[in-house]
Amino acid sequence: MAHPSRDSLIEQLQSVPYFAGLHAATLHTLADLATWHEYAPGAVVFLEGELNTGLYSVYTGWVKVVMFSLDGREQVLRYFGPGEVFNEIGIFLARPNPATALALEQSGLWQLHRSASQPLLAAHPDLLLQVMANMAERIAYLAGMVADLSLHTVEVRLARLLLDAAPDDALVRQSWLTQAELAARLGTVPDVLSRALRDLADAGLIQFDRRQISILDRPGLAQRARLVE
Repeated sequence: MAHPSRDSLIEQLQSVPYFAGLHAATLHTLADLATWHEYAPGAVVFLEGELNTGLYSVYTGWVKVVMFSLDGREQVLRYFGPGEVFNEIGIFLARPNPATALALEQSGLWQLHRSASQPLLAAHPDLLLQVMANMAERIAYLAGMVADLSLHTVEVRLARLLLDAAPDDALVRQSWLTQAELAARLGTVPDVLSRALRDLADAGLIQFDRRQISILDRPGLAQRARLVE
């Protein structure tokens, strides 16, 4: 993978809402302090329990943040693709990572270390507030996930995921989004997920194959998701 230029990082940071308002000189300073990392498919970006070191920005590829049970079962918390940032908590606290991040495919990431980010936040209170707002959004997302896992069936969780992830009624499956991967995202096992997919397809709500899941009846799927009466 070719090492991208600092200008490429600056351009990417400008597309992130809470970096977009920074002056060019500040962005250049931030980019100069960032480090570049490449990961093969399945490689560890950081491990649960290791010390947090800062914020990550995905330049190419996809990364998943996941937690593992003692018996090896995994629960995917979130996926991050090109242009997205994650691990904001690493800017503020030198504490163990609460989860593990893994590369799903060949990926290139910029890392903004805490030692470089904190002075920038102190000098730009508006940026600090925007980063904190993004963290609050992530907390709300995780709270909703906990509620879904504890209160709803796999079929309901699947219907909600499709409605959220396919605004144009088509979820194109990345090469890594296997049945097992999707099951881990929903907190279940592949067999149970397969039954839920077939049930929704038999009801005429979706159509699916290895490459794509298409929504055929969004209002009907919303009813299965228990989002409408």
